Amino acid sequence: MQTKLSTKIEAIGEEIGLELGTQMVKSYQQANPSDVHSYLIGRNIIEQILAQPGCVGIQFYNAYNEIGEKTLVYVGVDKNGKSIVTYSVVDESGVLAVEKGIVADRIRTKPSTQIADDEEFWSFD
Repeated sequence: MQTKLSTKIEAIGEEIGLELGTQMVKSYQQANPSDVHSYLIGRNIIEQILAQPGCVGIQFYNAYNEIGEKTLVYVGVDKNGKSIVTYSVVDESGVLAVEKGIVADRIRTKPSTQIADDEEFWSFD
């Protein structure tokens, strides 16, 4: 018997507001002052991942890039929480083919000296 996920993946996440968001970020940064403070990911790659057939969310993994810097690797997931590393498509001649799923990186990091105290923190230099 298969257990159903208690929450649909596409419904995970919610608006938390500036005050709580600032409090959470500030707490982390104070506990980890030398860690990367933020990651910036562009809309295009997010839309490409979400446009994959069956994609309902994105999973982010902590990682180190080729030169040892902390980064994120992110990949689309299906409704069962399985990473989309391949998916089936019908090509232009009507033949079923397998495409590689998108596994992404190349984020911009912000190792900040500023602690998240107010709204001004939320801008990216």
